Amino acid sequence: MTRSPSSPPSKPMRIALLTGGGDCPGLNAVIRSAARSAFALGWEVYGIEDGFEGLLTKRVHQLHARDVRGIIHLGGTILGTSNRVSPFRTGGASAEDADRSGEVVRNFKEMGFDALIAIGGDGTLSIALRLSRKGIPVVGVPKTIDNDIADTSVTFGFDTAVATATDAIDKLHPTAEAHKRVMVVELMGRNAGFIALNSGVAGGADVILIPEIPFEIEKVCEKIRDREKRHRGGYFSIVVVAEGARAKGGKLHTKSIDKNEPHRLGGVGQWVADEIAQRTGKETRNLVLGHLQRGGAPTTFDRLLGTRFGAAAIRAVKDGDFETMVALNPPTIVRIPLAQTVGNGRTKQVPLDSDVVMSARGLGISFGD
Repeated sequence: MTRSPSSPPSKPMRIALLTGGGDCPGLNAVIRSAARSAFALGWEVYGIEDGFEGLLTKRVHQLHARDVRGIIHLGGTILGTSNRVSPFRTGGASAEDADRSGEVVRNFKEMGFDALIAIGGDGTLSIALRLSRKGIPVVGVPKTIDNDIADTSVTFGFDTAVATATDAIDKLHPTAEAHKRVMVVELMGRNAGFIALNSGVAGGADVILIPEIPFEIEKVCEKIRDREKRHRGGYFSIVVVAEGARAKGGKLHTKSIDKNEPHRLGGVGQWVADEIAQRTGKETRNLVLGHLQRGGAPTTFDRLLGTRFGAAAIRAVKDGDFETMVALNPPTIVRIPLAQTVGNGRTKQVPLDSDVVMSARGLGISFGD
């Protein structure tokens, strides 16, 4: 269900594009598609630099056909991005720094923009929704490698991240087998286990630990001991751990805490590796794949999905259907009210009865539960 669109624009439009939050494979495909679709309508397109910071400081430049040529295969974003500053909470010490959203709205109008296409995750889209309610016509494009945005079956960037993680797991198998070690690999995903689950199953992991299923470390060790017995000792195991996974009754593992990122996840992989080594006596190594999952050329799937999202966002602007988000509802692209998706803090997690989870259990993969 989408909002009833207002009358479509009758004059050439000036469209602003920004990318916010963490970078993600496929961002440039969206930028290219949105820009080229707008050019075909005779519209002007402007890139906002470094996310919402660019609207605060008026760091804006007009995009031309040459600027978006040859970028569909590139990782990152040609516009730059930031997840450090929200116009509603800039992080400054003074009262004036607490909320500069009114300044963003004034800058947007002074620069003569007719619509904003905000490409980002739940944080970026939540800010976009609030700016929409202050008078900026907004269309959102969902982006995250974590695949945790509600109301879209998948986000671009996820497929590339899973492919990167699966390739890393594939490379761990021969070295783990050669040394008869337990290899623990920690993957991104925040509070959703999609990357760990999909890459773990595709990569032939023996244990997969995800946020949706609190685990018992002793049951993880039991799986490793069982593999030792069945293979007459001296065997290897692959353990995939999502950064948001936690033991039953335990706390989330964080690497650091500051005022801008109070929940920076990380460290659970090392804890799991240490516990396995201590409890089983097996030589154990930990690998944190980290930002490698965000980098590199987007896969064919992500290039195509990003292209479809960018073109669909321009169609929404053309129809005057603002305060919406384009989303994939296979096989079509649909529009979802932003308030439905991010207005109540909804995020998507791995369904415990999903086919992938059931298939993994059927293969004997342990979730530590």
